[in-house]
Amino acid sequence: MTMITLKPIGVLHSRVTRLEEVPFQWMISSLEGDIEIFEEYTEGLQGIEDLDYIVVIFFFHKSTKEYSLIQKPPWSDKMRGVFSICSPLRPNPIGLSVVRLLSVKDNILHVKNIDMVDGTPILDIKPYIPLKKDNEPLNSINL
Repeated sequence: MTMITLKPIGVLHSRVTRLEEVPFQWMISSLEGDIEIFEEYTEGLQGIEDLDYIVVIFFFHKSTKEYSLIQKPPWSDKMRGVFSICSPLRPNPIGLSVVRLLSVKDNILHVKNIDMVDGTPILDIKPYIPLKKDNEPLNSINL
C-alpha cells in the first residue's frame, strides 16, 4: 500500500494544555479556542464566515503509538472495537470534531466545543451539513 503524507493547514490554540483537561468528546464541550490557519491556506477560508458549524479534522499529536483494537471507552463499562469509539489511540491517530464557528478574523477562526489540546495540528476543515429526519441534507448553505 502507498504511504500517505499529510501536511497540517493550521494549529489549534487554547488554554487546554494538559490531556487530562480535554473533554472526551466535542458534544459535551463548552471550551473555546482559536484555529490559526497557516498563511498559504488562508484563501481557502473565503465564505467560511457564513457557516455556523465546521468539521475539523486533526492529528492526535500527543497520542502514544501504542494502541489496542479493543478498548474500554470512558462512557461505558463494555469493551469495544476502536472503530466504534472516538479514542485517540488508533492505527491512524486522526480525530474529527464538529465545532461552532463564533467568529473569523483574517486567518483565525474562533470556535467553541473543542476537544483538542493546545498545539493540535489541523489537517482539514469542512462545512458541517446536518441531516433531516429522512437523511436528506439540509440546504442551509449554498454548496
